Amino acid sequence: MMTKTWDLRNQLQTEQGQRALNEISDIYHAGGLVAIPTETVYGLGANACDDQAVRRIYEAKGRPSDNPLIIHIHDKSQLNDFVASYSKEVEQLMDAFWPGPISFILPLKPGYLCERVSGGLDSIAVRMPSHPIGRAILKYTNLPIAAPSANISGRPSPTTFSHVFNDMDGRVEGIVNGDQSEEGLESTVLDCTQYPYRIARPGAITGEMIDSVLPGSVDHDAQLNTEKPIAPGMKYKHYSPQTPVAMLTSLTQAISEDKDWSHTLFAVPATLQAYLPKDAIYRELAKDVTDLKSANHMLYQILHELDTDEFIEQGYIYRFEPTDESTAFLNRLEKATGNQQIGADQL
Repeated sequence: MMTKTWDLRNQLQTEQGQRALNEISDIYHAGGLVAIPTETVYGLGANACDDQAVRRIYEAKGRPSDNPLIIHIHDKSQLNDFVASYSKEVEQLMDAFWPGPISFILPLKPGYLCERVSGGLDSIAVRMPSHPIGRAILKYTNLPIAAPSANISGRPSPTTFSHVFNDMDGRVEGIVNGDQSEEGLESTVLDCTQYPYRIARPGAITGEMIDSVLPGSVDHDAQLNTEKPIAPGMKYKHYSPQTPVAMLTSLTQAISEDKDWSHTLFAVPATLQAYLPKDAIYRELAKDVTDLKSANHMLYQILHELDTDEFIEQGYIYRFEPTDESTAFLNRLEKATGNQQIGADQL
């Protein structure tokens, strides 16, 4: 299959941009797959009403079909087609955080979306992205678009066009270039099918942020059943590079220089760089140990580099202290490393 690409950066209002939107819409309506940028990660999109199109998502990703997909919309009125109901409280959260990096799991109204898209559940996760290019495509196409991350299942999620192209060239009809994703981690997924609500997958919108809008609305101690996933990223191995990588803890003193570190990548906050061996490969993960926004933004970029740079044989990524703000970062890092940790004093 030939994969077409479009660079829509600074092109949406041009004649070329309008032609591209029309081509992308035609592909979606014909049952094809197009990867699009969002503020979280790039999504592999298909018409959520088309069973064969959704089946092709699972095939392109090599993804188990019991893993539900998230539906992407451009306007809240689209919910009327496939959501059975939602409360005023949920609408209050939508108004607070949409467009943005949060998905809401809601009761499914059967008959509009194809059955395959929900992974056999009676609920569906929905979000409204804020990325201007992604939103323009959703609005122009005017379809509910099922869009998991645009990568081979189990690999690090894509935050750049090149990440998507490396995994999906020849597997999909098209890929849209929209620069690096701003957030860098997948959306928060909030299960609103029961109260208090449960965070099924952590993301940029934290439990504390949700509580600030609706105090006491989140069950922070909920234990979710990962054998029957209600959101992506719960059951199967995710986010993992092929190059060995571990979490680095206790970086409070200089690491020994007594070995060859030239093939080892360390991703740590800039304020801790002085503790690293001089011959090691350094990547700035964040400005300091409180800069989670930068860490979220950079994590998948670093995981991809571990696999694309053949010179790198081992990676160590700094493990931030557990806080509400670091929950999403640690969730992805623990999955990427298989929860392997090593103290800097052990190296």
